[in-house]
Amino acid sequence: MSDRLEELRRRHAAAEAGGGAERQAKIHAEGRLTARERIDLLLDEGSFIETDKLVRHRSRDFGMDQQVIDGDGFVTGHGLIHGRPAYVFAQDFTVLGGSLSETNAKKIVKIMDLALKTGAPIIGLNDSGGARIQEGVLSLGGYADIFLRNTISSGVVPQISAILGPCAGGAVYSPALTDFTFMVEGSSYMFVTGPDVIKTVTHEDVTKEDLGGAVTHNAKSGVAHFLAHSDAECLQQIRELMTYLPQNNRDDAPRGTSTDPEDRADAALDTIVPPASNVPYDIKDVIRRVVDHSKFFEVQERFAQNMVVGFARMDGRTVGVVANQPAFLAGCLDIDSSVKGARFVRFCDAFNIPILTFEDVPGFLPGTAQEWGGIIRHGAKLLYAFAEATVPKITVITRKAYGGAYCVMGSKHLRCDVNLAWPSAEIAVMGAEGAVNIVYRKEIAAAGSPEQQDATRKAKTDEFKDRFANPFVAAEHGFVDDVVEPRETRRHVIRALRLLETKVDTMPRKKHGNIPL
Repeated sequence: MSDRLEELRRRHAAAEAGGGAERQAKIHAEGRLTARERIDLLLDEGSFIETDKLVRHRSRDFGMDQQVIDGDGFVTGHGLIHGRPAYVFAQDFTVLGGSLSETNAKKIVKIMDLALKTGAPIIGLNDSGGARIQEGVLSLGGYADIFLRNTISSGVVPQISAILGPCAGGAVYSPALTDFTFMVEGSSYMFVTGPDVIKTVTHEDVTKEDLGGAVTHNAKSGVAHFLAHSDAECLQQIRELMTYLPQNNRDDAPRGTSTDPEDRADAALDTIVPPASNVPYDIKDVIRRVVDHSKFFEVQERFAQNMVVGFARMDGRTVGVVANQPAFLAGCLDIDSSVKGARFVRFCDAFNIPILTFEDVPGFLPGTAQEWGGIIRHGAKLLYAFAEATVPKITVITRKAYGGAYCVMGSKHLRCDVNLAWPSAEIAVMGAEGAVNIVYRKEIAAAGSPEQQDATRKAKTDEFKDRFANPFVAAEHGFVDDVVEPRETRRHVIRALRLLETKVDTMPRKKHGNIPL
């Protein structure tokens, strides 16, 4: 028995040592943490329970029989985040570059299956050189097994990915299948093919950072949702995100007691929208003045900035916020913002999170790049997402709601439950100036001199604004439920959320819809 105990302790020590002190020191010198240090920061102190700590690979080719380490380079298990269960795996770059093998892939699959069965989030801390080349198809099969679990778990339990080092080739598709991806500036990168291959095939010179670094994927591609400046900051961001999310699709998001009064009025909202409709303002100022304690946890802050999405609390309850941003591209919808908004709306709907929309949209961004890039198809994704969502949906029109974009952004016609408008709202097919140039084209042309034409155009524009560029026509038709004083927005939204807590809405029975991908 004593021999077995000694062997057990030796194997545990070997697994915890990973690739050894020298390789761990190299990781630290790069400003990075080891796999176990990351888990310790992610989970509540002392809560981690490791699984498959003694797993070893079975490869004997290419000298692999001389490189056997307990745990096989992956640390897997479960613990608590803010007292709630979560499953986690972390790739240890000090062991064979964190490469995926047949056996450590099975470790990940095992905890993913447990997460699905028990209804708890799964968090992957990725830091890997990719598939273990020495194992050939066995390691590739391991990736496919993981991809399948990602897909089956989608919309059932939250899936979070942190890229804390390299992530290349087939390895990138597991994070891409998860709900939210975090990256660290300067130390993490993702790409399907690296700079060397690109140079050979397309003759382009590009660095790893420019090709697939944290800034690139947060600002240009939209692959990543959050950017951190260190491993520790990244792990803290994940912990904060988890405070807004439910455990699974049958659960409600965590709810606390808010000390921010329900009826708190904010007089600044009455003047936050400029008198001139072509003058921008920051929609985030509106969001922060309405939500609990002005706290807004933004998602994809650097990507498609004409659309703002993120989490907040109202009356202590998690809400997903979707908003047009007049301070960027005038708040127009384009390809990237449509996809960004659609994916966020679908996440909220999958996990029972009410959607609060702030609308100020002049339309879809014009241009050949948008049309040829498929704005029709991509814009339809956002429309589809709002129409399909059955969670409580509340829309507040702050200023412009023009054309098809009015329909898309949580309109009453898409089963939105409560639609409110500010007195500054302009709900019309298009802006007054454009409408007048079309509707009164003949009258303007017949007015005489250019000066007379300008005077006629101005008079007709003022007339059009009085008749149509206001919220009252829509209110008369019931397309908005009420026109409210901006300072009272918080009170109206909270009362609507309370009313909708017991909402039940359904879709026709079907396998799934065919979203315009």
